[in-house]
Amino acid sequence: MAKPTPVASAEEAAAMRRRLRRLVAAVAAGGADAEAFDDAAEALAKLRDAELGPRKDNRAGDADGGRNKRRTEAAVPEHFLCPISSEIMRDPVVLASGQTYDRRFIQEWLSAGNRTCPQTQQVLSNTIIIPNHLVRSMISQWCTDNGITLSPFENQDEDLVKNNERKTFSKIFERIASSSNLSEQREAIKDLRLLTKCNSSLRAAIGEKPDSISQMISVASNPELENNAEVLEDMVTTILNLSIHESNKKIIGDDPLAIPFLIRTLQSGTMEARSNAAAAIFSLSALDSNKVKIGELGVMRPLVDLLEHGSMIAKKDAASAIFNLCMLHENKSRATKSGVIDVTLKAIADDSLMDESLAILALLSGDHETVEEIDETGGVASMLHVIKEDQCKRNKENAVAVLFAVCMYDRTKLREVAEHEKLNGSLAWLTQNGTSRARRKAAGILDKMKRTLHQPHYSC
Repeated sequence: MAKPTPVASAEEAAAMRRRLRRLVAAVAAGGADAEAFDDAAEALAKLRDAELGPRKDNRAGDADGGRNKRRTEAAVPEHFLCPISSEIMRDPVVLASGQTYDRRFIQEWLSAGNRTCPQTQQVLSNTIIIPNHLVRSMISQWCTDNGITLSPFENQDEDLVKNNERKTFSKIFERIASSSNLSEQREAIKDLRLLTKCNSSLRAAIGEKPDSISQMISVASNPELENNAEVLEDMVTTILNLSIHESNKKIIGDDPLAIPFLIRTLQSGTMEARSNAAAAIFSLSALDSNKVKIGELGVMRPLVDLLEHGSMIAKKDAASAIFNLCMLHENKSRATKSGVIDVTLKAIADDSLMDESLAILALLSGDHETVEEIDETGGVASMLHVIKEDQCKRNKENAVAVLFAVCMYDRTKLREVAEHEKLNGSLAWLTQNGTSRARRKAAGILDKMKRTLHQPHYSC
């Protein structure tokens, strides 16, 4: 059977692949709407047809031999391959850089002590990896269409935890539990931090002794350890390291001492400890059940304070945690009441944390209370400035989404927007050149302006 002749030219196919990578990255970053998912699926379908030819419904005669032929003939989409192994990803995950890798290979990279993205060489703000469910679904569909069977995902807990790790884990916690030797306790906690940083097997071992986290935190109640900044840094970083393992997120979230300990560290720890506490909150908040608990325990105010006053790395960790937590509706109001609107608008005005601040505001703009505060604190001018001046399409998209929400809430702002539009034409440009979401929001504002400002006797 001859190999299908590509329908598109090499240049057209390359452009399709670039567009698909951008769409998948946007969806994986979180906060995407249904249209973004549809755009990604449509782009994948177009690329498949362009490279393999139109799909045929009649697949009669394709026995095992036919499936094997399709496997060798079908060109695997580039974004389905792990950049490290060059193999089809079985468990795709997103790194802090926004790049997607197969879990097994990126964990090996991180466990070796690397703190950069293998593709972009960007220094990572954290080593948290998040499942990329969209890419996994797309790979699964592609494999089904092409008769390819991938080996099942490994059971991490059974495969990773070995007898040596069990023994090591037990010995460390025996040392931590020793109340007669504070020096030995400090060294054991530091050893646990270092081992959980680079040993994925040891991270998985916590599942066999879930009460170990409370045991470690309880030890710190000793005044001589409680006031030791280095010990607290080691403990909070250990919790962060443990939270990287997917199964541990629920274990840590269910522990009665873990989240309150992280919140206390956010409030009074060293900058490194506060940054790692925020990163741990971000990691744990991947579970909806943890979002509820963390929000209810009062994490928003210390996170917003860190977003305003922390180091640049700490601010990024705080912003990531706030964004993730606000995926839960109840936490949006908590973030607003904690002052996140004022802090993010100041960051935008200072051209600092632009991407993160706009993403948070766009996420919160679906909440009436938030929109009201954005309206009252000069948010319209900030969003118009971003739409006109910022070169990042994603930032323009988030800014126009916020502006749309404000204009729908308070039509008196339409006059200000209309005057800006008359001078700059930013919204009209966006309707032609923005992302699909940005085009839709910009067109909605322009339509609202046309219908409202042209009404007889209208006055702002």
